[in-house]
Amino acid sequence: MQAHRDSELSALQNEILEAVATGMPLAEVAEILCRRAEALAPDAICTVAAIDTEGLIHPVAGPSLPRSYGEAIDGVPIGPEVGSCGTAAYFGTPVEVVDIATDRRWKNYTGLALPLGLRACWSSPIKSPDGQVVGTFAFYYRQSRGPSDMERQLVDTCVHLCSIAMERAEVSRRLQHLAYHDQLTGLHNRYAFDEIITQSMAVPDHGFGLLMLDIDNLKQVNDSMGHAVGDQLICEVGNRLANAGTGMHVYRLGGDEFAVLCPDCDDPEALAGIAARLLGQMERPHECEGNTILLQITIGGVLSNRDGTSADTLRQNADLALYHAKHTARGEYIHFHPGLRTSIQRRTEQIALLDKALDENRVFAHFQPVVCMRRARIVGVEALARIRTPEGEVISAGSFAMGLTDSKNAYRLTSCMLEQIASAMRGWMDEGLELRHVALNLSTVDFHRGDLEQRLIAPFKAHNVPLHFLQIEVTENVLMDQEVAGMVTRLRAQGLQVALDDFGTGFASLSHLKDFPLDYIKIDKSFVDSLLSDIACGAIVEALISMAQKMQIGIIAEGVETLEQARRLLEIGCPLGQGYHYARPVDRDAIAVLLRTFDGTAKTVADTTLQVRNSA
Repeated sequence: MQAHRDSELSALQNEILEAVATGMPLAEVAEILCRRAEALAPDAICTVAAIDTEGLIHPVAGPSLPRSYGEAIDGVPIGPEVGSCGTAAYFGTPVEVVDIATDRRWKNYTGLALPLGLRACWSSPIKSPDGQVVGTFAFYYRQSRGPSDMERQLVDTCVHLCSIAMERAEVSRRLQHLAYHDQLTGLHNRYAFDEIITQSMAVPDHGFGLLMLDIDNLKQVNDSMGHAVGDQLICEVGNRLANAGTGMHVYRLGGDEFAVLCPDCDDPEALAGIAARLLGQMERPHECEGNTILLQITIGGVLSNRDGTSADTLRQNADLALYHAKHTARGEYIHFHPGLRTSIQRRTEQIALLDKALDENRVFAHFQPVVCMRRARIVGVEALARIRTPEGEVISAGSFAMGLTDSKNAYRLTSCMLEQIASAMRGWMDEGLELRHVALNLSTVDFHRGDLEQRLIAPFKAHNVPLHFLQIEVTENVLMDQEVAGMVTRLRAQGLQVALDDFGTGFASLSHLKDFPLDYIKIDKSFVDSLLSDIACGAIVEALISMAQKMQIGIIAEGVETLEQARRLLEIGCPLGQGYHYARPVDRDAIAVLLRTFDGTAKTVADTTLQVRNSA
């Protein structure tokens, strides 16, 4: 008799283990196990339940009980008086109830069991390898009784098999989760994104929006504060995106890149509104390990019903929009349009053009005079990069400006220009020519490489030129970076002059004047262009000039192109001007000629203009 029982249990065990090994879902395995157990113990009604990490009961199998029974206990918390299964799971020990009608542990659940004719229940906890209760295996009886010896042996086998099946199901769940989720943020990952975007594009007439975004300046955070802080920053951005509102699905694609799928969004304005909401989520500074970090993201967007006919095309166009935004509107949102392809191609070509010119030493400096309008003298020059083609044609900066969006090119160009500036200044000094400064525009890249001070000092020291002849120009957006502002302060202490370029085109410029260390501000050309035709613009320029004078900051008007503009600027007190009205950028030898002949003898602005132009 025992041999026969052992044989039956062995067959049961083999069948269930084979089902587990072949990857059969847990519910199906539990269903088979219950039916086989009921066949071996005809008086028993078998159930299997899972216990989740919150301590809630979830029926897995109970083929001989109505579905309503399982639905009634689904989600019930385990506890010391929650029937047989809930109590067994709570204490982690088997619970035998021989009379459901009178047992206190069933007092709140007799209405479920007794109408079904269930009179007794024996439940055993199912435990994971680390001892955690993950489920229960139960025998119900229609008589008030306990289990027999044979049933005890059967239940021991079934509980062991359930433990194996549940552990295998948990491993599969974890692997599935890892396959579809990002380990750092917990968000869905690129694999999940690829799958859902393909499925979404396959549904006809179903419009949705897609936003691709990444974190600005994550590399600087990693380099200056460490990758642990960078990882926390990624998690914070992911969390803010996930909590930006309902109806959006957020994915981390890797590195600093995220995607946001916006179902049922088929309108450009609606998508722009969602993008604005995501940008707004980043406005609050992030406090991390004693550091205050300003979060900033850049976003590119597409709509499935107008910006792509396949998943690959749609994603590529979203990437193009993001790529363009990163280089033209960092920290903002740009929607894809076909013209972006041409713009990006042009950028790629200009990057290659500048890179090759730098390799072949075909980049050189031209210099545009800065004129003291009242005294008719050149007081400084601004260095501007030029490229000489292999055929001898000179290309101005506007034709390769996009090449400077490549950080490697920007860094190399600054080094090249510094050497030429120092050499030119040495030559002018040797001729006894007077010049207050040579200006060079610097980018964010120059400040974040960590060696700017040495790069500025080295060529001037090599040519024996005092550093105070160098004026560095920075835009307001560059100077808003706290790290840059601190470095500018240190450079001024070395004797360099600092000018704020394109003044008035950034954000809150007036408030920044009191905080930033400046020697000069340069009024942007757009203000000078409208000086004579726009009353409000003229009033702004006049106010800026007055304010700069009171703050003892020099002021230079850029883009002066007409005699009328020059006269008006002089009339309202602007001391310095720069633009085609005075002179176009010329090489170092032509500047020497201008310095020798433009000696301040002119009596009016008109005379000044003619002399500079004729000399050039």
